[in-house]
Amino acid sequence: MINFLSNTILIITIFLGSNSLAETLSVDDILKGGQPPPGIVFEVVSGQPKLLDKLLPDLKKDINRLREHFPDLSIAIVTHGLEQFALTSKNSHGSKGTHSLVRQLVNEDEIKVHVCETLASWQGISAEDFPDYINVSPAGPTQINDYLELDYVLITLP
Repeated sequence: MINFLSNTILIITIFLGSNSLAETLSVDDILKGGQPPPGIVFEVVSGQPKLLDKLLPDLKKDINRLREHFPDLSIAIVTHGLEQFALTSKNSHGSKGTHSLVRQLVNEDEIKVHVCETLASWQGISAEDFPDYINVSPAGPTQINDYLELDYVLITLP
């Protein structure tokens, strides 16, 4: 029964996302606006374990476009679906390009990248299983709401 309940919660978290009531914009919407928002939080939540491999190169291009117009724009990425497990230390060899790109986003572009500790714990993965350049947040949806309280603009991917 407990396993069924945790799997049900996992499915709801992954497929409904965390902020269905929050307005989500696109990068183009923000660039057309002229004025930068206080920050942007990209939300990634899916049931696709390999999604970050496909998504991050285009996300990097979008971040470059944003920074061309707003060089000091604060940006964060919160991933809280099955795709977040590509970012474990154990998976750094199988997702070498993804880890390399995330390290670049964190170290060179000063992007904060968060994963969800709650979802990880449901899969038997602890905060220590992620490399030190990944921020392990107690709950992905709560982390997003913290950014929204700071007036960050939400962009939900994919």
